[in-house]
Amino acid sequence: MNSDLVLVLLIVTGLIGRSPIIATAASFLLILKLIHLERFFPGVERRGLEFGLLFLTIAVLVPFASGKVTIKDIGEIFTTLPGLFALIGGLLATYMNGKGLDLLKLDPQLVIGLVVGSIVGIVFLRGIPVGPLMAAGITAFLLKVFQYFAK
Repeated sequence: MNSDLVLVLLIVTGLIGRSPIIATAASFLLILKLIHLERFFPGVERRGLEFGLLFLTIAVLVPFASGKVTIKDIGEIFTTLPGLFALIGGLLATYMNGKGLDLLKLDPQLVIGLVVGSIVGIVFLRGIPVGPLMAAGITAFLLKVFQYFAK
């Protein structure tokens, strides 16, 4: 019953914070629980992120498929300052995701803080959840900065 209450609180938080993603996700999980389909939780937990990233990537790649992005546009990535910054941003993001994965392997309990922080960021900062790996990567970076200055 405790987890049902947490899901209801997440639904209410999502509604109050005008975050339909949180409200919908919590509602979906509560419905699965109420109709006794908890057996699907491990699969959703294991593959949900992959499916979410798949659909996010599909949405981002639609301009390529629709022809809105041309070969010329791709060439400008390497010849303009914003394009180079985007390239560097992509490199840094994947590096940080790797460091986040390493951190989560060492300390899996951090997921709780990442989830709560993501919910607070979604509801109060109007953020968009793109994955726990980036949040873990930023956490790993902050820990390194803290360790550096704490010496």
